[in-house]
Amino acid sequence: MSEVKGRVHSIQSMGTVDGPGVRFVVFMQGCNLRCKCCHNPDTWDYSDGTEYTASEIVEKASHYKEYFGEKGGITLSGGEPILQAKFAKEVFTLCHENGINTCLDTSGSFLNDDVKSLLNTTDRALLDIKYTDDKSYVENVGCHLSPVLEFLSYLDNKGIPTTLRQVVIPTINDNEENILKLKAIADAHKCVDKIELLPFKNICKVKYDKMGIDFPFDHIRPADNSDIKNLQQHILSYI
Repeated sequence: MSEVKGRVHSIQSMGTVDGPGVRFVVFMQGCNLRCKCCHNPDTWDYSDGTEYTASEIVEKASHYKEYFGEKGGITLSGGEPILQAKFAKEVFTLCHENGINTCLDTSGSFLNDDVKSLLNTTDRALLDIKYTDDKSYVENVGCHLSPVLEFLSYLDNKGIPTTLRQVVIPTINDNEENILKLKAIADAHKCVDKIELLPFKNICKVKYDKMGIDFPFDHIRPADNSDIKNLQQHILSYI
């Protein structure tokens, strides 16, 4: 039987911000969402990616295994990796056979049998909680908050260690009310052991310009260190 093939946007061999330790990061091609703050619009179209087998990905990752240490490993990011859940599961299964830790970076916007099967091979999840109210999700992401919370509940039931991540966007979600809601979501799920606040940046506008499309948040200033530091005070128990 032939291997499931997946489409990949790009690979970062020595990533340090996509999960614990040093990680081999695979950015999958294709995304079902249209976040107004998206830094990688070039990952949206599934057909633009490069095709790989799971074996090819794990073979590449294995070359860097000596750098992973106890905490590092492979991270599947995006785009949205759960759109290619069968391929992702093959990658993670082969990783476990080769002693490589697995991490899934996802928006958690849907949950089906293929995704549940993938999560059986997932050592850690990085879950984007982009906003803490449904109205903002619908306006700025293109989906509802409820399926994301359902995804988190499933991670909690499975006991999969989870990092919640949120991009701090000035004038949109850079307020105490939002951060306290985010902390409340974390407090309600034992699987969450960390919250990461990431600064919004607009350097991605060059990609939008190249693609001939508008960057919806072009008018918003980048977040700076003081924005992040002030909000982190409310979630120190997770930082």
